[in-house]
Amino acid sequence: MSEERGKRATILATLRSRISDGEYRPGSHLPPQRTLADEFDVSRDTIQRVLEELKTEGWIESRQGSGSKVRVTLPIHVTTQMKVPPGRIALGPFVARVFAQPVVELDVFTFTSESLDTQVRVQADAIRNGQIRAPERIEMRILLPSESTELPYPRARVPVDSTADVKELDRILQARTREIIRRHTSSLRDALRNLKTDGLVPDVTVSVREVPLVPTHKLYLRRGAEGLIGPYKIVERTILVDDDTEIDAWDVLGLGSTLIRHVQDDGDPNATGSVFMQSWQDWFDSCWHRYEPS
Repeated sequence: MSEERGKRATILATLRSRISDGEYRPGSHLPPQRTLADEFDVSRDTIQRVLEELKTEGWIESRQGSGSKVRVTLPIHVTTQMKVPPGRIALGPFVARVFAQPVVELDVFTFTSESLDTQVRVQADAIRNGQIRAPERIEMRILLPSESTELPYPRARVPVDSTADVKELDRILQARTREIIRRHTSSLRDALRNLKTDGLVPDVTVSVREVPLVPTHKLYLRRGAEGLIGPYKIVERTILVDDDTEIDAWDVLGLGSTLIRHVQDDGDPNATGSVFMQSWQDWFDSCWHRYEPS
């Protein structure tokens, strides 16, 4: 079962990357399920599960008999700047700017690291393909909720008069979420460390620490330059778990969130962006050192 989940995670990240890069353009059809199954050497059932997750995340739409089509409005745009209100930005362009620097320094506080994994893999692939210059060094620090911290979401949503075992449903959802956290954290770690292993980036450090906190907002800090912060969106959705059970739940989605951008003003330490950057950087550093492994 874990091998099957690993294959699905790999296929999911690959398809997200292809859509983000424009290989599968908005409005175009994805290859048929049989073609994808042959390419990745998996069953059509596995492909169907991946496509269902892409649909839930807002990447594709599908209709019976007409296949899967990339949505015209994507949750994340990497190659094209999203049209968002002033001061706001999507994660893709931000991560692209981070990786355009000679030295990549990024601090992150997030719930599952799913959005980050997607964008990091896009940049790692771009380095491998020679689309962008390889940085001299990559240093990434990530704070995640600890295993001992009870997650407030997802939670099963059942009628008051239901006979369903709500605690058991919540346990299943929590276990699924923990697996998502482990999967995407491992995925982005491997994507970056392999750049060093393959001789593409001389120095790569990806450090992860657990804190007894659950973020209501995601936080991304390019040290001394700019930062993004944005709330997780609370949604009502049906979650498909590994045994094909469907659970109606309250959940949070971060993939594709529009984030507030603040820029460091070196000429004015009292400017709004400078104050934001310094206060959040101080907070992140204090958490990082406070929960340093003994």
